[in-house]
Amino acid sequence: MRMDTLALPEASSFRARVRAFLDSELPSDWQGIGEFSAEDAVSFSERWRKTLHAGGLLAPSWPVEYGGGGLSSLEQVVLAEEFAQAGVPSGVENDIFSINMIGNTLLHHGTEAQKQHFLPRIISGEDRWCQGYSEPGAGSDLAALTTRAVPDGDEWVINGQKIWTSSGHLANWIFLLARTDPGAPKHRGISLLLVPMDQPGVVVRPIRNMADGLDFNEVFFTDARCSAENVVGEVNDGWRVAMTLLGYERGEQAAIVPIMFRAEFDRLVALAKENGAANDPVLRDRLADGYARLEVMRFLGRTTLARFLDGQPPGPDAAIAKLYWSEYHQFITELALDVLGPEALSAEGRRPTNVTVFMTDDIGAPNSSMSWITTAMVARSGTIYAGTSEIQRTIIAEKLLGLPK
Repeated sequence: MRMDTLALPEASSFRARVRAFLDSELPSDWQGIGEFSAEDAVSFSERWRKTLHAGGLLAPSWPVEYGGGGLSSLEQVVLAEEFAQAGVPSGVENDIFSINMIGNTLLHHGTEAQKQHFLPRIISGEDRWCQGYSEPGAGSDLAALTTRAVPDGDEWVINGQKIWTSSGHLANWIFLLARTDPGAPKHRGISLLLVPMDQPGVVVRPIRNMADGLDFNEVFFTDARCSAENVVGEVNDGWRVAMTLLGYERGEQAAIVPIMFRAEFDRLVALAKENGAANDPVLRDRLADGYARLEVMRFLGRTTLARFLDGQPPGPDAAIAKLYWSEYHQFITELALDVLGPEALSAEGRRPTNVTVFMTDDIGAPNSSMSWITTAMVARSGTIYAGTSEIQRTIIAEKLLGLPK
């Protein structure tokens, strides 16, 4: 599918509808959620979530009978573009896991009973989810996980530990991978379980990162329990279900990522002009390099979008995009610190509102040294989480180039 599909009449009509919705629901002087303090951004996001729910735009891809918007793939991309351009969230922090990940996976692999029970509670916000995948000894090599789940009557009993659990401190449910057949080969004998976190056997401890954030957590399971009915897919077939889960959201990300990075780049150029760094020929050349890299990212995103709009599942080429944007962001935030010059030695002003959840500060954010310094520190983790750069290069080599293992 060619990317000019986004200019078709049906796309243009829906785009006008989204813009009318934003005009009617946002203040006339709206600049983007980045203009808020972290606390005010959280409050706005909670109110905005209710607005999206009322407007049928909270879970746009879900069927209407489950509380979703029933939108087509084309309309979902348009919606993501317009929300990103306007600098408004598509939900609250845990909705990445609640709606985009486990909700979509239940639609694909869940039983009708699971859909009827969990999907309305996700939409209402009664249930907020986090992801239990990584472990101290199983990160990029996820199949090395050792968390165990054993059957006990009509329940599973879970023991083990998960780590780097984003937004785990805000969740009351966790979807996790556990080994249910320790005698099976590495990628088999794993099941995906839905586990309530408000029970004595689950302990959540925050992990403070170098940017002074507490978004990551470690989660300990000591004889924790969940219903035997809370297996998504078949028992011991959790790896296949987990890969489906990880495949969601990439079409939407392809629309959002270039917009977010472009807004950040424009803010950096404005800073360079304001403090005179743009007069330095070396820094100016590096800014031009950043612009060229950003344009490449935009075209990579178009390729992913074309697959998404054609209804094709995400393939190994997603490794190229992940490798590219994570290394780009380290390059551009290192440049930002050089543009700041001596100001990079003193973090002052407003902290980012969204950098631990996404990759950049929010649209509308001021050019404070605190924002840039914090973003630069968090960017260091981009080549580690969601698969290290080494893992991405291995996927590209083996799956795309056909090189031997």
